[in-house]
Amino acid sequence: MIDPHGGTLIDRTVSGEEADQLAREAEGLPRVVLNRREMADLEMIACGAMSPLEGFMTEADYRAVVDSMRLASGLVWSLPVVLSAKTEEEQKLRPGGRVALADGNGVLLAVMDLEDRYEVDHAREAEVVLRTTNEAHPGVQYLKSISPVYLGGKIRLFRRIEHGDFAQYRREPKETRALFESKGWKRIVAFQTRNPIHRAHEYLQKCALELCDGLLIHPLMGETKKDDIPAEVRMRCYEALIEGYYPQDRVVLSVFPAAMRYAGPREAIFHALVRKNYGCTHFIVGRDHAGVGDYYGTYDAQLIFGEFDADEIGITPLFFDHAFYCKKCENMASTKTCPHGKEEHVFFSGTKVREMLAAGELPPPEFTRPEVAKVLVESMHGEVKA
Repeated sequence: MIDPHGGTLIDRTVSGEEADQLAREAEGLPRVVLNRREMADLEMIACGAMSPLEGFMTEADYRAVVDSMRLASGLVWSLPVVLSAKTEEEQKLRPGGRVALADGNGVLLAVMDLEDRYEVDHAREAEVVLRTTNEAHPGVQYLKSISPVYLGGKIRLFRRIEHGDFAQYRREPKETRALFESKGWKRIVAFQTRNPIHRAHEYLQKCALELCDGLLIHPLMGETKKDDIPAEVRMRCYEALIEGYYPQDRVVLSVFPAAMRYAGPREAIFHALVRKNYGCTHFIVGRDHAGVGDYYGTYDAQLIFGEFDADEIGITPLFFDHAFYCKKCENMASTKTCPHGKEEHVFFSGTKVREMLAAGELPPPEFTRPEVAKVLVESMHGEVKA
């Protein structure tokens, strides 16, 4: 089994008497309320998905990550994982004590050793990490919505975050690792998605599956843009596709609880590193990975891997060109394998597909499987046009 990033799978979750003791202590501590992204980060830190992180970043780690895509220790890490102070009282907290971390309803979840309080320049963070300060970018919008005062320190989670959905698909890294081992898989490829899987995605996955023992379809189910397809609809699409078109004994569907940053190349590195923590040895990187709009070049998310030595990343990226259905080849293909002109390629823009779905029409099977299209149309209309 591949080593976690940094060599050790972190576990910052406590139970039993220790959890009860921390819960009692938390009642008397200053409270910091987490937003949805921070809730997702807290969960991933606690279960080891963000190994080697043991808490929200201190200033030294934050500035090292922004400036060099490395933690202060020198270990590769591409995205800030930070906790913002929401209120004037939170901004006045001083390092050296402890604070309780609560969800939006005031439910206490964890205790953090407050090691650092520091102020940042959000414009610079956006320019360097997101490669833009354009306020239309959802990541820039997020930064403008939070305080520039960050709180850092190790956490201990004493109350697990409750989810009312997809319980059968929620597996922590220690659980996916155990599952892969029980199946005898040595080479496991992960696929990141925040959208329904269409034929081009399926093609990439099955090409990768020819090289590996198993496939982890790992849809991101944390916070996404408001116009992204709802999580419950996407999950029904994944279930329909796996049931009809994948070998059941070689595929695992599991929830990835992270929030989406839309950080393009840097988020591709992050997505690869955390999948290593889940036990994956390979990671699919297609066109415009984790992108939004036209902020990133088509293959920038692949090129960024060249900035690191392979052993620093640890997990093997699999790079794929844009895939499509070729009428002449009568098959899925890419520019690497198909010699025919664009006139033979079946391509539908996202706008065109949304228009068809809005009209209750099924996109053609060359673009998406009928079962997936049916789920999408029914989610919008409750019925499919004949």
